[in-house]
Amino acid sequence: MMQRHELRALTGMRGIAAWFVVLYHIRLSIAGLPPFLLDIFAKGYLAVDFFFLLSGFVIWLSWGDRLRSGGLSAVSGFLWRRIARIWPLHLFMLGCAVALALLLASVGRHDPAVYPFAELPLHLLLLQNWGFTDHLAWNDPSWSISTEWAAYLLFPLLAFGMDWRRVPSWAVIAAIAASLVLLHALMADAPTLGTDIAIFGLRRCLIEFTVGSALCALWLRWRDAPTLPSLAMLAVAVSMLSARTAGAPETLTIPAAFAALLLILALISGRRGNPLEFQAIHYLGEISYATYLGHFLLFVLFKLAFVDDAHAIPPILIALYLTLVLGSSVALYHLVERPAQDWMNRLPAILRRAGPKAQASASSS
Repeated sequence: MMQRHELRALTGMRGIAAWFVVLYHIRLSIAGLPPFLLDIFAKGYLAVDFFFLLSGFVIWLSWGDRLRSGGLSAVSGFLWRRIARIWPLHLFMLGCAVALALLLASVGRHDPAVYPFAELPLHLLLLQNWGFTDHLAWNDPSWSISTEWAAYLLFPLLAFGMDWRRVPSWAVIAAIAASLVLLHALMADAPTLGTDIAIFGLRRCLIEFTVGSALCALWLRWRDAPTLPSLAMLAVAVSMLSARTAGAPETLTIPAAFAALLLILALISGRRGNPLEFQAIHYLGEISYATYLGHFLLFVLFKLAFVDDAHAIPPILIALYLTLVLGSSVALYHLVERPAQDWMNRLPAILRRAGPKAQASASSS
């Protein structure tokens, strides 16, 4: 049985971040939305950068030591468990998108740019955001799952090649800073982190994922005496956000601020009264993958069914949609995501047990 590592505050924050992505995608459709809320929701795409950092943190915590000690067998187990985690729900949502595309085609409303059948193999194999296309398609949020899969494939190289435990803390911090500067340089003067996702999305993921792994190494050193590191990270976050407000590039300041915030959240995880660890918030984090992958297509269907003007949806209908997002997230998590993940995780053991039985049956015949 695989030991599970969880910092509940980080799980709760993942749920909040997923809902910021939802609000980002619907912001321009909400009738009468106050400008200050529109400005806040317009930055919801940045939640994906937090996801990338968090993913690197959690994967390093759960698998860094295990891969180094387990060798190639551990690598195969890691990759199988990661594909069991991300692929079944992605496949289900892709199937829903194909069904929608066929329905639209039957009534003459198929948009080949949005639902390009020729690109389905890339989406099926989670290769769609590896530079093979220049646009998002089918289920748009799945672009980040494609880049996460690339990070998982490269993670064993990171685990074998970089043992953060042997690196002094100052050098880990320097590596984080250098990586974030590299990300800014590779964004090639893009005005935002969300610019040209088909081009820059993979770079964002791989670098921020790596930074997340280094943040985990710092957390492992500082977790028993978190006060001073937390204050230091708070100073970093405030300074980066202040620099952004003063006009410094988003591609440089926001990942640094998020990295500091992630480390703070990890250091305070487990503290009594932490609202991110309340049961309801934690549950939103548990179902956040379903929220993230399911909400976009649901909004497409919702607009087709209920809306005449997709740019001025009344708040009452927006409330209905958000309720449907929550309900569908619960359903997808419990009926699709978890059962499929559990079955795939059991499958190697089932096949190992079936092998000797098949040989015995062949011998007896």
